[in-house]
Amino acid sequence: MRTLIIACLTLFTVGCSSQHAVDRQLNEAYSRYEAGDCGGAMLALSQAERRTRGRGEVQPEISLLRGQCLERQGLYVDAAQTYRFIRVRYPASEYAYRAAARLETLRQLGHYEPAEPAISHPVRP
Repeated sequence: MRTLIIACLTLFTVGCSSQHAVDRQLNEAYSRYEAGDCGGAMLALSQAERRTRGRGEVQPEISLLRGQCLERQGLYVDAAQTYRFIRVRYPASEYAYRAAARLETLRQLGHYEPAEPAISHPVRP
């Protein structure tokens, strides 16, 4: 019984510290974005994303901030594709609505045309 309690407490602690690390990296990404350091923000987002593989609850937030960084860097097509990904993959999330707003803003600025089909080619080994 004692071993079971210790094992449960250990698993709980590891889960909490992992979530704390993700929160810390998301906070770092937001801070760097606000400071205009999109390279640093993208690095922090990648680190947070690696920690959350298999748990998609923060993926829409990570993707939205990534899209905003891409916009800030002038990579409008990449940003639009990121926003479209959020809308398709997480349609019921708050971030899907924000992504739709970003797409509309890009459209109004002339950086995105919804009628444009995305061109993708399968990767061949």
